[in-house]
Parts: sequence; structure tokens; C-alpha cells
Amino acid sequence: MQSDQKSTASERSSQAWLGAFQRLIGTKEMGVFLALVVLMIGMSFLTPYFFTSQNIFNVLRSISTIGIMSIGMTMIIVTGGIDLSVGSMLAAGAMFTARLMSYDGANPWVAVLGGVGLGVILGLVNGLVITKIKINPFITTLGMLSIARGITYLLATGLQGSVASNIPMRDIGVNYLGAGVIGPLQFPFPVIEMVILVVVASIFLRFTVLGRQVYAVGSNEQAARLTGVNVDLVRLFVYTLTGALCAYAGIMNAGLLSTAATNLGVGNELDVIAAVIIGGTSLSGGEGTIIGAVIGAAIMALVRNAFVLLHIPIHWQTVTIGVVIILAVATDRLRKRSS
Repeated sequence: MQSDQKSTASERSSQAWLGAFQRLIGTKEMGVFLALVVLMIGMSFLTPYFFTSQNIFNVLRSISTIGIMSIGMTMIIVTGGIDLSVGSMLAAGAMFTARLMSYDGANPWVAVLGGVGLGVILGLVNGLVITKIKINPFITTLGMLSIARGITYLLATGLQGSVASNIPMRDIGVNYLGAGVIGPLQFPFPVIEMVILVVVASIFLRFTVLGRQVYAVGSNEQAARLTGVNVDLVRLFVYTLTGALCAYAGIMNAGLLSTAATNLGVGNELDVIAAVIIGGTSLSGGEGTIIGAVIGAAIMALVRNAFVLLHIPIHWQTVTIGVVIILAVATDRLRKRSS
């Protein structure tokens, strides 16, 4: 009798593990991860330089910047929005930090808070225009793309345009955020920063009330309102958070280069949006994960790295990114129709 009970319990345990494994394999994130693995294997055959430690660490640094911005973009797209200004907000946050640090006696970490604060303000403006004035997110953030880039130029050159367009990042500690390494393997510190932010954001979306409301707004805005969700507040939150994350990513980027340049973040909006869509976030809203977006960011970084290692002209990078975005959106639409 006990033997039969043990056998039944063992079978149930095996079935439970099998069911969990099948659910894992069936997730979009796993499909994207397998695509990443295939891409890595393919690159290992195409060039002997791909799996060198220096190249892998360079790719990881690229992933960290796009990955951090993808956290905010995922939340925005899950709510049914879009943000085209992430690259410009990255540049503005970095430039404001460098400008504050350039003054004698300035505390560099206060300058970092100032840079992130500017990102918060820019993101907040996006959210207010979208929620209060009711302007389409595409138009609003397209306008902010130009506004934030203009602010970057203003901070760099001054009203008379008499200051150098690149401002050095003068503090070693702040530069460590983007250029730091850890341990004998010289592992990039920015990757650790990204992992921490990804874990915190994933826990937030999954286990907090506000996190669940982010999905509710994207799934069915009217139903969310009827259940008492403050839709405008949720949207205001995700756009403001994205501004802060972009500014922080910009400070990391400037720290890596030891200078804040006016062209920082140009074209990053394409990489971030592509990473989020490739990672399984639906443009219709209501579904998507931070982990998927980071895997998508890894694919984007590997694609760009592949073009460099294989000596393919740079214009094909932009063409490829555009094609990838169209294919990812088309796949999402087809999946929605079939479900």
C-alpha cells in the first residue's frame, strides 16, 4: 500500500515538473533566448574573435545600457504607449551631469542626482502631456526627442555656442558607473547595475499593486478604470521612471567614454524599441516582461557586434535594425490574430 502511494506521489511530482518544463519552453522569452543561443553559436563559427573575453565584455557593456532603458520602455509599451525620446533623454541627463561637475567645488554625486533629476523632469513632462493634454504618445515623445536633444546642445555649448560640445566627466567614481570592472576577470560593473535594476523591476511588476496595474491599463483601459485604477497616474509613473532610467544610462555611457558628447544616444530609441518588441512585449499592450526585453537587448547588441567583427558596412546595421523591428511587429500581429 505504501509502495503504491509512493509511486503515485512520484508520478505526480514527475508530471508537475514536466508541466512546468513545458510551460517554460512554451514562453516567448524561451523562444527568444533560444534565438540568442543560435546567434551566438553561429557567430562562433563565423569569426574566431567572437568568444574572446574582450569582445564578450564589450557586448555585455552594450547590453547594459540598452537593457536599463528597456526596463522603462517595456512598462510604457505594456500600458499601450511608446517613447521615441529615450536616446535624447539619455544625452540630456549625461550632459547635465557633466556640466554640473565642471563647476569648481561641485559634489560629483550631487551632479549625478541632478542628471537623473533632469531625466525625471523630462519623463514627467512626457507623462503630463499625454495624460492631461491628451496628445498621442507618439507625437508627444517625438517632440520631446527634439526638445531633449536641444537641451543637450544648450548645456554643452551655452546660449552663445561658445563652449566645447563635449564636456569631460571629471570624477573617477562617477566614471566607474560606466567603465568600472570587478575581480580578476575584469567583469564589467555596468552589467551588475543592469542585473540589479532588472531584478528589482521584475519583482515590482509581478508582486506589487502598481506593477499589476501597469498590465491592467494595457490589457483593458476601460475595465481598469471601472475597477478603480488611476490610469493617468500609472502612465505618469512609467514615463517618469523611463526618464530617470535613460538619464542614468546616459551617465553610465558618458562615464565609459569619460566625456559627455552631444551625439550620445543618437538612434538608441530604435535599439530599445526593437529589444522590447523582440523580447515579446506586445505593441497592443497588456503583455511583456523585463527579462524578455533584456534578452532582446542582447540580440540587438550581438547583431551590431556581428557587423563590426564581419566588417560589414555600417549602413547595413541601420537597415537590419529596421527590418528586425518590422518583422517583430509583424510576428506579434500574426500571433494576435491566430490567438
